[in-house]
Amino acid sequence: MDETSQKIIDATMSLIRDKGYVATTTKDIARLAGVNECTLFRKFQNKKDIVLHGVSQEKWRAHVTPELFQNVQWELEPDLEMFMNAYMDKITPDFVNLSIGLRAPQLYEETASMIMKVPQAFISSLTEYFRKMKELGKIPHYDFESLAMTVFSSTFGYTFLNASFGQNLMDVGREEFIKNSVKIFVNGIVQK
Repeated sequence: MDETSQKIIDATMSLIRDKGYVATTTKDIARLAGVNECTLFRKFQNKKDIVLHGVSQEKWRAHVTPELFQNVQWELEPDLEMFMNAYMDKITPDFVNLSIGLRAPQLYEETASMIMKVPQAFISSLTEYFRKMKELGKIPHYDFESLAMTVFSSTFGYTFLNASFGQNLMDVGREEFIKNSVKIFVNGIVQK
């Protein structure tokens, strides 16, 4: 990727993060990249082509893979806190806003699989963790995928709302939210 093409990609992805796909024009992209529109169209077919090149670059996607969740102690509370923290470390407000921009109907068919890799990595890793915890005799049998989805939904919800509204919606900080959520979740699992 030459320097000019990278500037165009970076400008495009930044604008989509800040304004959304539909509101981002090729004029805006060219202006932010410091090139003229003709250069933009010599390098890429159209705005969608630029975005598809951008989402293929690691810098423009959250690199959430199962390896991110390998630092387990086989103790439920600290491990669930680790899962939530690892996710929140990677899914920054900038990434949340970019992923919202990438959900435009004009792009969604091409970007959905990339966007879904993040929740899939979390849910599959946590589901497998719960299975192993059951094998170790540390938790009873449940629908482990539903449990993983519950933890993910809570983690995603906090991350999304915090990125969207910050402290205007809630006074609960990240650390307090994670500790309280895990405690509630764990007590719900172990109580009969």
